[in-house]
Amino acid sequence: MIVRVEIVLGLAFALAISGCAGQNAHDLLNRKAVTVPASDIAATHEIFVATTRQPATKDPRQVFDGDRSLTTSYARVDVTVPKVHQVGAIERAKGSADSNPAKQFTATDVVHYKDASQFAKAVGADISMRGDRALVFVHGFNNGFDDGVYRLTQIAHDTKYPGTPVLFSWASRGKTTGYIYDKDSSTAARDDLEATLRMLAKTRVKSIDIVAHSMGTWLTMEALRQLAITGDRDLGGKIGYVILASPDIDVDIFKKQMIRYGKPDKPFAVLLSADDRALKLSSLISGDKPRVGDYGNAADLASYGVAVVDLSQAKGGDSLNHAKFADNPILVQLLGNRLRTPAGLASDEPDPAQLNNIGQGLGKAVGSVAEVIITTPFKVLTVATGG
Repeated sequence: MIVRVEIVLGLAFALAISGCAGQNAHDLLNRKAVTVPASDIAATHEIFVATTRQPATKDPRQVFDGDRSLTTSYARVDVTVPKVHQVGAIERAKGSADSNPAKQFTATDVVHYKDASQFAKAVGADISMRGDRALVFVHGFNNGFDDGVYRLTQIAHDTKYPGTPVLFSWASRGKTTGYIYDKDSSTAARDDLEATLRMLAKTRVKSIDIVAHSMGTWLTMEALRQLAITGDRDLGGKIGYVILASPDIDVDIFKKQMIRYGKPDKPFAVLLSADDRALKLSSLISGDKPRVGDYGNAADLASYGVAVVDLSQAKGGDSLNHAKFADNPILVQLLGNRLRTPAGLASDEPDPAQLNNIGQGLGKAVGSVAEVIITTPFKVLTVATGG
C-alpha cells in the first residue's frame, strides 16, 4: 500500500508540474534556416551562457542536454523575437517543428567559446558596450537548455533590460520525473555559479543583477552563501538586485542561508504566491515542509532583510501559477521598471504612487481586480492592479 501511495504521489506531482517548461521536445535550433522579412522581427537578443550541461551529441539541435558536466561550458545564443510577440508570452513552435521567426522565438546562431578566458573577454566587451550592467538568470526545475534561453530572452525583451543577459544553465533533465536528479544537479553547480559571478565581477560591470526561478533559487542562495563565507558576499559591491521568484527552498533552510549571508545592502526580493500549485506538491515531496515560494508569513521572511512580494491575487499564465513574475504582463512591467533603475540608486522601498499608477493602468487593460502586497522590513505596501 505504501508503494502504491508513493507511485500515485509521484505521478500526481509529475502531471501537476508538467507545465513548468511546457515543451516535450527541447530542440533549440532549426533543421534549416527559415527566412522572413526583417519587418516581422521585433528584436534580436544575444544571450551569453555559462552551463554545467553536457554538449548534446545525440540531438545537436538541443545544443546542450540534461547530462551533467564536471566543468563549465560557455556559449552565446542569438535569438529573434517576432513582432507579434505578446508581453509575458514565449511563442514557441510545437514539438520539434522548426521555428518561424515571424511567429515564434527563434535561435538563429550559437557561438561556442573554448574556455573561460575567451568567454570573459566576449561577455566583458558586451557589458562595456551596453552600459556596464549584467542580468544573470538561473532557471528552475524541469527546464531544457532551450527553456532557459527563451525565458531569459523574454525577460530581457519584455523588461527592456539595459544590459547584458547571461544565462546560467545547470543540468536539469527537463523531465517531470526528474525532481531528485534536478535537485542534485542544482547543488552540484554551486561552485560553477559562484565562479561565473566572480568572472563577471572582474569585467567592467558595475551591477550584476540576479533573477532566479523555482529550484534555481536554491542554487543561487547556495552560491551567495558561499560568497558570504569567503567574506566577499557582494563581490566588491557589484552584486545588484537579487530577485528570487517562486523559491523552491525549505523555509528553515532559507532562514539559515540568510543568516549566513546577512541582511542585504541592495534590494533583495522574494516573490511568492499562495496558489503556487507546483510548490505545494514540492512541499508534499519534502515531508510537508513549507517552501519559501508559498509561505504564509511574509513578515517573518522580511525580518531577514528581504522585500516579500505576495502575488497571490495576480493571475498566472498557466494553471500552476508558478511563473507569474514573467508571464503576467503587469508583473513583467513592474519588474522592468525596477530593473531599469540601477540597484545602487534604488530605494529599499518602492514608490507606492508609481506602483499604483502602473497597477491601475494595466489592471484596467486586463480587466481584473487584484492586489500585489509588498512587505519590507519597515512597512507593508499594497499595489492595486485594477478596480
